[in-house]
Amino acid sequence: MRKRDLEIRLQAVGNFVDPDPLLEQYMTPATIAADILFTAYSNGDIEGLKIMDLGCGTGMFSIGSWLLGAGMVVGYDVSESALNVARANAEAFGADVDFRLSDIRDVTEEADTVFMNPPFGCQNRNADRAFLEKAMSSSECVYSIHMAETLDFVEGFCRERGRAVTWHKIYKYEIPHTFSFHKKAKKSVDIAVINIR
Repeated sequence: MRKRDLEIRLQAVGNFVDPDPLLEQYMTPATIAADILFTAYSNGDIEGLKIMDLGCGTGMFSIGSWLLGAGMVVGYDVSESALNVARANAEAFGADVDFRLSDIRDVTEEADTVFMNPPFGCQNRNADRAFLEKAMSSSECVYSIHMAETLDFVEGFCRERGRAVTWHKIYKYEIPHTFSFHKKAKKSVDIAVINIR
């Protein structure tokens, strides 16, 4: 599958029905998700492997991993509403993905590769730290999304735990007007996608 074909397929992944501002539920755009997934696929981090999607939301990374030939895909989220959408999305794709309701801190299994778009910590300060801790304890390979301005902190956070950010890429991320406290139709922020090994 070419990256462009993956992006087109992922545009059919349905969005949150009733997003929770405290969970910072924003769907990863198909263009960004496809680029991240195709990079991981090219690095040999998806095909035939066990993939875990922490804070999977509506299933963008889970379904994308399945489309790229993952051997097993498990998605975790604390929101039953998000998981209902994720399951419906997987069914529409015919995707074999196991979606599970759980706080990510309670996840005990391991995977070959973890994908995640954790909360940026705008509503709950340091919310992404628990995701980073869990991802690094669950896998030797993690792809994660963070605010670009926090890249130095994240690199240090990983280094203190014996890991390294071996690759990163900056994207423009358009946050749509989703919640009542949003004042603009959309806001553009810089995000850093990282690979931790």
